[in-house]
Amino acid sequence: MNDSLSKIRERFHLKREFDFESLPEYVQDDFINQMIVKRFKRGQNIFTEGAFPSGIYFVKKGKIKKFKTLNSGKEQIIYLCSEGEMIGYAAFLGEERYHDSAAAITESLIGFISKEKLVRLLDKHEELSKLLVKKLSHEFGVMINFIATFTKKSVRERVALTLLILNENFRQNKNENNEIQIELTREDFANIVGIATETLVRILSDFASEGLIQKNGRKIIAKEPFKLFKIADLTDTF
Repeated sequence: MNDSLSKIRERFHLKREFDFESLPEYVQDDFINQMIVKRFKRGQNIFTEGAFPSGIYFVKKGKIKKFKTLNSGKEQIIYLCSEGEMIGYAAFLGEERYHDSAAAITESLIGFISKEKLVRLLDKHEELSKLLVKKLSHEFGVMINFIATFTKKSVRERVALTLLILNENFRQNKNENNEIQIELTREDFANIVGIATETLVRILSDFASEGLIQKNGRKIIAKEPFKLFKIADLTDTF
């Protein structure tokens, strides 16, 4: 069962080996020295779907949501980004408009590297070029796994799976008891699952009454990840 839980990260979360920290230190230093850092408030947009990229972004601190805006005006969150991740590079590499939007879900520090500076860095450091290509390929695989798995699941199964994915995404956000705290608005949580907020609240209440999770305001602790894994019914995925 431990092996199965570890595969949650592999299938539905970007691997650490594709993170910025995997680059040689001298490449990291050169990259960081070229960026302009800006503070973003919770809810503030970083880039918007349909705009042309003028560079790429690097999450120095905070959590970022990538989302599509549906015809109804509702958001569909497709991924949450954490510290050390680069965003906006897919559109940049493809020389296309952004296919999604990005906004801060916490107070965040975001580094920006302009197109001109990034081109020089890519020419100078082959390691950076290879990393971006690997990240692009892996991110595509993560999205495909997410979509293919979610389309086959019931709402209850999707909420359980999303809790497991978020538990991986918030691994660094621990309380005094060393428990991982998922800190996300119910609206954003519902927009990941693709359901109404009211439906999510009801299912989370059911999970809490069953002892699967503990709620403390906006924070959620997955108390029984093995049982959530069983509810998510991932036997046909791994």
